[in-house]
Amino acid sequence: MRLDDLAARVGARVSGDGATAVSHVATLENAGSGAITFLANSRYRSKLATTRAAAVIVAPEEATSTPLPKLIDKNPYATFAKVAAILHPIKRPAPAIHRTAQIDATAYVAHTASIGAYAVIGAQATIGERAVVGAHCVVGESVALGDDVVLYPGAILYPRTVVGARSTIHGGAVIGADGFGMAEEDGRWIRIPQIGRVVIGADVEVGANTTIDRGAIDDTIIGDDVKLDNQIQIGHNCVIGSHTAIAGCVGIAGSTRIGRNCRIGGAAMISGHLEIADGTTIAGATTVYDSIREPATYSGVFPMLVYGEWKRVAAHVRRLRVLFERVRALERKRTDNDRA
Repeated sequence: MRLDDLAARVGARVSGDGATAVSHVATLENAGSGAITFLANSRYRSKLATTRAAAVIVAPEEATSTPLPKLIDKNPYATFAKVAAILHPIKRPAPAIHRTAQIDATAYVAHTASIGAYAVIGAQATIGERAVVGAHCVVGESVALGDDVVLYPGAILYPRTVVGARSTIHGGAVIGADGFGMAEEDGRWIRIPQIGRVVIGADVEVGANTTIDRGAIDDTIIGDDVKLDNQIQIGHNCVIGSHTAIAGCVGIAGSTRIGRNCRIGGAAMISGHLEIADGTTIAGATTVYDSIREPATYSGVFPMLVYGEWKRVAAHVRRLRVLFERVRALERKRTDNDRA
């Protein structure tokens, strides 16, 4: 594809030979003939000087850093994402229903949808236009899949789950399983029926082996354009605001409400019944015990140290409460002396 054609499609400005042909994307180090690459971090500017790419994507302030033909945009990483999607489109299967698929007679499957081998579609389910249900997927009773939804092989959607248009559910994900609701009586646990649903908005991505529990009474809700990485656990009755991105191995306990445009780093743990303000960033491996009312970047991870030093610092941290009480006692004594 010509560079100027790409520019028109992604809204970037061309500098240099717009007729330059590019066929694929590559890193600065490994780019060769026909490749287009990008510079989004000035730390890698030295690699820009030696790249063998046919063209590059840069920010305006980096436009003079290379003589190569280029696309210029204030957000080169986002432009790269758009270019990569154009040059490497996802291949979708042709509309068809595999002969081994099991589809209940009361289900509706659009004529433009694709249903893979051994997929199971339950009663009253609805499969939208151009939707793809991969091999061995289970789509439960009364599930609704919007137009252009993609379920990768092995995804499981429990009954009454709703998935909005253009959303993607990767393999091994389980959507709508029972929430962990138990009541204790005389030392034994009584299961609380989980009668809510999972409602997923449009343009959502759910990573491989991620689990989203259905609500106990109300619904678990995932807003539009939420991006969930692999192996995330979202408990019952949670609400995840639109445009929030959550990295792998995060655990979110039940009835927590996370705002819009939040970013949560990998392996963060969030307790239940909390509220996280719009625009909050939580660093990886941070444990959140209390609600966050003001948007900011929060981190609860102690910096990495050599093990012996870490043990010494940890010992001091454990003594902080005692030291605090001693300082407070000294302040009180000084105040009493001043009054005397």
